[in-house]
Amino acid sequence: MAGLLLGLLPALAGAQALPNLSLLRVRYNTAKTSAKPAGELKAQLDDIDRAIAEASRLGRNGEVRRLLAKGLVLLDGRSWTPEEEYRGSLVLRAERVFADPAQPFTVRLEQIYAPAIELTTPPSATVTLRPLLAQPAGTPEASVLASVADIPRDLRESPLGLDLDVSKAPDGAHELAVEVSNGGQAVGRVTMRMAVQRGLDARAAALEAAAGRGPAGVAADIRYPLDYMRKVNRGVVEIGTFDVGRELAAAEDVARASAGGRDPFADRTGDFERHYLLAAAGEIMPYRVYVPTKYKRGTPTPLVVALHGLGVNEDSFFDNYQSVAPRLAEQYGFLLVAPLGFRVDGFYGARLMAGADPAAARRAELSEQDVMQVVKLIQADYSVDPDRMYLIGHSMGAIGTWALAAKYPEMWAAVAPFSGVGAPATVARMKHIPEFVVHGDNDATVNVNGSRAMVEEMKKLGVDVTYIEVPGGSHTNVVVPNLPKAFEFLSAKKRVPAASQ
Repeated sequence: MAGLLLGLLPALAGAQALPNLSLLRVRYNTAKTSAKPAGELKAQLDDIDRAIAEASRLGRNGEVRRLLAKGLVLLDGRSWTPEEEYRGSLVLRAERVFADPAQPFTVRLEQIYAPAIELTTPPSATVTLRPLLAQPAGTPEASVLASVADIPRDLRESPLGLDLDVSKAPDGAHELAVEVSNGGQAVGRVTMRMAVQRGLDARAAALEAAAGRGPAGVAADIRYPLDYMRKVNRGVVEIGTFDVGRELAAAEDVARASAGGRDPFADRTGDFERHYLLAAAGEIMPYRVYVPTKYKRGTPTPLVVALHGLGVNEDSFFDNYQSVAPRLAEQYGFLLVAPLGFRVDGFYGARLMAGADPAAARRAELSEQDVMQVVKLIQADYSVDPDRMYLIGHSMGAIGTWALAAKYPEMWAAVAPFSGVGAPATVARMKHIPEFVVHGDNDATVNVNGSRAMVEEMKKLGVDVTYIEVPGGSHTNVVVPNLPKAFEFLSAKKRVPAASQ
């Protein structure tokens, strides 16, 4: 694990990850479905869709982002002006998204494509920093860090580098903003999220040393925040909801608890997070675990594997959906585990969304590996009943549920996909697996026909399927009311060998 501190001690030239392209596509497609465009707007969007397809084929992601921005502006009822195009071209890239205020904070204002705007004079820029956490009364909402005149007109050829003093900024998450003006008029504004943490480099070094001394089984738990910060600083992933102060403190707690070689997670019940090294990616992956209070080592215990939707992470089934899933796990005495799936847009091995993009295919492959590795870890650490292993998922997680059930049909006793889509041709491979399927008929994100087609094929092949189609149900509001029914369905099922069907 040597090298995890690279990007922290010292900083490497890096780049903040751009907003997730898969999420932008979903946002655009959902807006288009909801708007039901007609006439001139539909013709404009059809042209945009054709251009997106061609830019995607050629791997021109900057152009894809420009086209998606244009489509979203038009769907919002606004005109696609040169100012809108210029605004969408701007991006901030930082050498270190996590800043130790003892060091200068360096950021670059760049462009991801060349806009058509005609700037009459060299533009100027104002840089502000705004804390995202509540501050004491009387604290200014934002502070001006820099004002720069005559910035380059072409920020692709000549990015604007800024060394900023953040020594007075409080610890925690912040929004850094740059507003660009031309001739006294604002023409663009771009923001990025960053974090300030005093003593960051010293704490990182101490954690790396503790991971080297402690038990091998918890080294990844200690190193996780270092690995995540390294990835963010290098632009591999977005910062997301990562709370650097909380994550460092959690890793330090594990380091202290494991002193002397003990395993701080042995015999622990309740809700907690674990981490391991996914060797194929060379990255540390998180996964969330719930161990019911009635769990007894040596007693075969059912396991539910929960797959999150696009853009969220392993915390989703624990912290969202009114936290129903861990309460149901406690009620039924189930182990519950939620893997990240490598990336927030990994798709768990499903190739429906990867197309011909090699990067998307690689993400999908590693996403599948992450899920299967986490299952193996849980089986090694707990007394899992091999005849009562269940798979559930929402949205992207439902797509992954159907993909993994078809690829590993010998593993699962039952599955429960919510608001998903699958390949009906795969149903034959998993026809022995009971299914609990839920979808809303007013889902603007994943059309209900995705589930209907799968269920229709299941019925043809005699699958034990319960299908709930919610009248007026949206993409997300169908989950909470039906999770208890899903757990009840799962609790009654045991694995049936495929050969017996």
